[in-house]
Order: sequence, then C-alpha cells, then structure tokens
Amino acid sequence: MRSRFLTGLWSNPDFVRLWAGTTTSTFGSLIGQIALSFTAIAFLDATAPEVAVLGASQLVPGFLVSPFAGVWVDRLRRRPIMITADLGRAAALATVPLAAVSGGLTMYQLFAVGAVTSVLSVFFAAAYQSYLPTLVERKELLEGNAKLAGTASVAEVASFSLSGWLVQLLKAPGAVAIDAASFVVSAYFVWRIKEPEAEIVREPESEHFWREAKEGARVVASDGVLRGLAVAEALQAMGEKVLTTVYLLYLVGELGFSAGVLGMIFAVGGVTSLGGAWIANRGTLFLGRVGATIIAASFMRATGAVFMALPSDSGWLGVLLLVLAQFVTDPFWTLHEIHDVSLRQAITPERVQGRMFANFRLLNFGFAVLGTVLGGVLGAVIGFRETLFVAVGLMYLSSIAVFLSPVRGVKRPAEGAA
Repeated sequence: MRSRFLTGLWSNPDFVRLWAGTTTSTFGSLIGQIALSFTAIAFLDATAPEVAVLGASQLVPGFLVSPFAGVWVDRLRRRPIMITADLGRAAALATVPLAAVSGGLTMYQLFAVGAVTSVLSVFFAAAYQSYLPTLVERKELLEGNAKLAGTASVAEVASFSLSGWLVQLLKAPGAVAIDAASFVVSAYFVWRIKEPEAEIVREPESEHFWREAKEGARVVASDGVLRGLAVAEALQAMGEKVLTTVYLLYLVGELGFSAGVLGMIFAVGGVTSLGGAWIANRGTLFLGRVGATIIAASFMRATGAVFMALPSDSGWLGVLLLVLAQFVTDPFWTLHEIHDVSLRQAITPERVQGRMFANFRLLNFGFAVLGTVLGGVLGAVIGFRETLFVAVGLMYLSSIAVFLSPVRGVKRPAEGAA
C-alpha cells in the first residue's frame, strides 16, 4: 500500500524497507572491510603475505561459487536467500570480536571469515539484483536503482570518514562488530517486506544443474544487448584493475603524494557520484535514450581516467588534476551503473535473472584478474605512468565495444527485451 504523502518509490513501503536494509548493509560492509584488514595488521601483527591471503580469501571463493549462486537464485525465492546471506555474514563476522575478547583470534579464523562472507555476498548480490524487478514495476527500475546507488554513495562517504575513528575508538575487532550488526539490521528490513514473492514452479525433469548453468551463459551470449554490455564491462574491469594496480604506487612512490591528501581527494568522488545518481533519479537521459546514456557515460568515465595519468608532481596542478578526475569519473560511473543494471533487469526473463547477474560477475572477475596481472607486468616493464595510459586505452575500448553493439539503438529498456 502506497502513501498519499510521498511520491515515486518513496511511497512504496516495501521498496523503502529494501532501501533501508541495503543502505545499512553497505555502510557496515565498507567499515568492516577496513576493520578486518586492521584486525590482521594491528591486532595480530600479520605479515605482508598473510594480508595478501586475507585479501584473496575475500575474493576467490566468491568467484568460484558465482555460477552455482546464479542457478540457486533462479531455483529458489530470492528474499529468503537475502535474509539467510545477511544472517550468515553477521554470524561469521561476530566470531571475530568474540574470539578477540577471549584471546583466541588467529589469522586462520580471519581467512575463514573472509571466505564465508565472500560466498554469502555473491548469493546476496545475485538475489538482490534479481529481486528488485519483482518488487517494483519495470518502468520504475531506473528510479529504484538510482535511489539505491545515491544512498550507497552517501554511505561510502560516511564510512570512509568514520572508519578510522571507529577502529581507533573501538579497536579493530570492535569495528568488525559494527559490520556484523549492520547485516542483522539489513536482514530485519528485508524480512519486514510485505509483498509476497511468487513461488517458483519448476518441472522436476528440467532441473539439471549444469544444463541450467549453461542456459544462463547462453542467454548472455546469444542476446545482442546483453552480449554488448558483457564485453564492454569485461574490458572496463580489465582496464580498471590495470589502473588500480599501479595508481597508488605512482602517486605515492613516484610523485610523493601523502596519504592524507589522497584521502581527501578520493572522498570527493563519493560526493560527486551523487550527481550521477541524482540525474538518473530525475529520469534525464542523454538524448532521451538509455543506450546513448550508457555509451556517453562509458566514454566520459574513460575521459575522467585520463586526468589520473596526467599529474607529474604532487604540487597544486597535480592535486587539481586528481580532483578533476573525481569530478568527471565518479558521477558518470554511477550514471552508467544505474542504467546498465536497470537495462539488464528489464530485458532479462525473470527465470534467468540470477544466472544472468552471476555470469556477468564471473566474466568481470576473470578479466579483473587478467588486468591485475597485466598491470603488475607493465608497471615493471614500461613504468607506472605509461601503464596508466594503457588502462585508459582499455576503458576507451570498452566505450567503443558498447557503441558498436545493439545497445546503441535502445531507447527504452523494453525495446531491448531478450
């Protein structure tokens, strides 16, 4: 039942509950990621290899279960999966402060917690992105994703601003407890959603796991719009990882930027990304077309990355260029993500939504790994700044790929329906 005093999706109580849950979870997760690393470094005196293993434990398990998560999300109702994933992550993270208080915390426990949260996060993400189209009308997807992305940007700014103080005040394991509590709050709000979710009816003879997994990949590969978006995002993920592999090494190691200055510059991106969410929430599309908006946003975020490679010192001009990068890249990144996800949700058949998102995640992760390796090799061979320009080139290739695809002709999401 919608309120007469609110407009848009704010008048939809179930959407507000989903928004409240995911916003709380995002805020806690960003704090928890920092706190878990600080727990390893400051509380357990972890070595560099141990910190690297901890980082891998938060990525690799999720990558490995992505195809399986997509199948199960399409087999089962999405809301119970989201609640279970939230409570499971809360329970895993809660063991960290408890073990720290009792004096039994070890790096192996942190590895296990990282792996569990990685797996459950993949299930939650696939279920959540597939669940939104069942909670709102297809014409409201753009508005819904814009509102969710906008508050996620606010949560990003707030979490980066508070995380250091919370770690200092509560100690690192105590800050992890905040992350655990945020997942409990998220589960509560998702549980409070009243709209009944239709039970998925399946023919027993059709339930063949590998056949279903292949069907999800085939949907992405055979549809021109989804295929174009997948290729573009894979190239973008690769370029992004090439850039991030050497970016801080270049800024800090060669140019001499301090961590404090960079932190203030990067915080600008969280604020400017609200602009992209605001534009998408107003329904203002480039030339009135979803496809053109995605292409233009892809091109502009690559252009913003150019400013990241231009500074030659840590003086005022270097600071100005990095700030310009935040002003260009982040809002267009947000605008692109909102329209990209909304288009995929709108054109993908309901029964394969989970597998579609899981296949995108699998593809992006694989190319991100390639980008990390390529960035490390190029950084050692041709230099950090030259590697940054290679990353920019890959991002422009991503823009070209989506421009040459059928995405270019999509005016409204329904026109790209698979």
